[in-house]
Amino acid sequence: MPKIDSCQKSSVYMESNDLQQLFFKHIKSLLPANRSFVDEVADLLHISNDSAYRRIRGEKAITLEEIQKLCNHYHVSIDQVMNISSDSIVFHGNNVEPGNFDFEKYLQEMLHILKALNAANKKMMIYEAKDMPVFYNFLFPELASFKFFFWMKSVLSYPDHAKMKFEDNELEPILQKTGADIFKNYCQVPSTEIWVVESISTTIRQIEYYTESGVIRKKDTIALLYEQLEKVVEHIKEQAEHGEKFQLGSKPAGKPDNYKLYYNEVFLGHNSIILEADSMQTVVINHGVLNYMRTSDKKFYDYTLKQLENTMKKSLLISSVSEKERNRFFNVLFDKISQSKKATLEQRG
Repeated sequence: MPKIDSCQKSSVYMESNDLQQLFFKHIKSLLPANRSFVDEVADLLHISNDSAYRRIRGEKAITLEEIQKLCNHYHVSIDQVMNISSDSIVFHGNNVEPGNFDFEKYLQEMLHILKALNAANKKMMIYEAKDMPVFYNFLFPELASFKFFFWMKSVLSYPDHAKMKFEDNELEPILQKTGADIFKNYCQVPSTEIWVVESISTTIRQIEYYTESGVIRKKDTIALLYEQLEKVVEHIKEQAEHGEKFQLGSKPAGKPDNYKLYYNEVFLGHNSIILEADSMQTVVINHGVLNYMRTSDKKFYDYTLKQLENTMKKSLLISSVSEKERNRFFNVLFDKISQSKKATLEQRG
């Protein structure tokens, strides 16, 4: 067996040391600037801060078990960090299944992500809205309750909701408190939304379907849901006029470039979301109505960002500018709501 001389050993050590430092550098780049990287590594690996420092500086080799813990915790692909050529993209997410859906936890995780974004010095979000962005449902607790009820009854097929009418569904207190916190935090994230006329169609079809099937018993309930949807659209129009997101019933705070709204006339999006918090870059993709999967894969992020930027180039910016086009777009939305409301209420008699 050939012997490895001291120079070769030194070269192998330096290469391993460089990779280890690159690994920690990448993980640190994913954290907001106000969080202590050393403290996080020490807590996660159950070691002292001094031991964490030594690993971060490459003075002490990390074990495979420690690499696995760090990769799992920070959702990092080791292929990506080590620049290994691969066609694989690592996504993370938990699929919602009947019997394991914790709605409070679902909302708390959404709120946690928004708070983490707001803790960053540099932050932004791009939301390609095939459906109305979920945050707006929380402007009204009854509308939020309707969406929750639809998910439980028609998407997850919960046995308790099988024969339940909408009016029998108790209004979840969490929809008022946590829902309000979610929208408040969303208002603080500089955001770009790309809408199509069909972005409100899902909610309209759900109201129509539950009216036709008798799940909504009262005519007043139907009218209330349409009224609240119309008020949500009115609020979004106001945001577009000011180029800023703000709380319902409040006035804009004068934050420039807080909100951009694009109207795309032909391309239906996929509810894709781009998130950037300092040097952390993430793509979030909605699937199966309630499920979200995310990745920090650099190539996929760059590809998705390029695609969304291309979509924006083929769309009309209707926030702050283009008043005529903005009014035309929102008049179409109001007309869709009005026509569906009229037909649905006449059907109920």
